[in-house]
Formats: sequence, C-alpha cells, structure tokens
Amino acid sequence: MSQPVQPPNPPQQPYDGQPADGNPYAGQQPTPGNPYAGQQPGAPTGNPFAGQQGQQPGQFGGGFPPAPSAPRALGGAGVGVLVAFGAAVVAAILYGVLAGSIEREIGYAAIGVGFLVGFAASKVGGANPAVLGAAAVFSLVAVFLGQLIGMSMILADGLGVGFSEVFFEHFGDVVDVWKEEADFMTYLFLLLGPVAAFGGARKAG
Repeated sequence: MSQPVQPPNPPQQPYDGQPADGNPYAGQQPTPGNPYAGQQPGAPTGNPFAGQQGQQPGQFGGGFPPAPSAPRALGGAGVGVLVAFGAAVVAAILYGVLAGSIEREIGYAAIGVGFLVGFAASKVGGANPAVLGAAAVFSLVAVFLGQLIGMSMILADGLGVGFSEVFFEHFGDVVDVWKEEADFMTYLFLLLGPVAAFGGARKAG
C-alpha cells in the first residue's frame, strides 16, 4: 500500500505577521535605527520650502522691496529762497549781456532764466510753496532786469559812454525808454520766466 501523502507545510511568513488584504508588508515592525520609520508624510503643498525654520515672511515670494524714499532737499526753505535770488541775479546778467550783444530779445533766453532759477531753488529748498513762489517772482524780475541791462548796453554804445554811467546814473531814464519800446513780445518774455521756473522746479524734483 502506498503511504498517505502529507500535505505540504504552509508557507511561513518572513516577518511573523499575517498578510492583510494582500499587502505582504502589513504587520512589519519599524526597522531599528531608521529615523523616518513610522512617520506620516505631510500633505503636498507645492512649496519646496515648506516646513523650513527661520524663513522670514516674504523672503522668497509675496514680498515687495521697500519703496525708494523721496529725494530730500539739500537745505531748508530759507536757503532755497536765497539760492533763487542768487540764481536770478546771475541769470539776469547773462540774459542782459546776450540781449545787448545781439541788440534784440530772445525768447529762449527768457525761458532759460526762469528754468535756471526754478531748478536751482527747488534742488536746494525742495518743493516748498515759499520756494516756488520766490523762484517765480525772482524769475520775472530777472527777465525784466536783463532787458534793462541789454537796453543800457545798447544806449551806452549809441551815446559813446560807459555802461555803468547809463545803468546806474540814469536808471530812471532807462526804465522810461523801456516803457516806450515795450511791445507784446516784451511782456510775453516777462511771463515766460515764471512759467519756466515752475518747469525747472518740477525737473529738479
């Protein structure tokens, strides 16, 4: 008679655990020495820097650089007014010498007078209403004074006398001649000075 066949021994689990739901690794114990064993992975957020310590808000994203500070004036309003006065004196002399040399008035020169005064005053005194007002007034006076200087040069040349004699000793007569000779363009050039002064102040700011 043949010997009865013994059923084969059931396969032993390599980790002494029972399979659950077809997972051969169910019931495994964490491997000693593995610092990551048993940890649950965090939910993906799409941020590669998530979880890092010491990161300041807005360091990598969402932050904006600080807005640049507005340019500060080099001096106060009083200094700006003084600079406007000094620039007006210089501009008036240059304008008068140019007008007297060519014996005519130039609109661009009047604009240059106002622009120079407004730019210098605002660059030093800032966008102060007192500084802007002084620059406008000094620009108008500078153009007027420049016209008188130019006319004095023309009269001195025609009379054969020195400029200082005509301008300083007969200043009233020079003003009377200016009134007689003034026309629309003369007054227009006077208005160009203050307008240009505001343009120069904006350019400086």
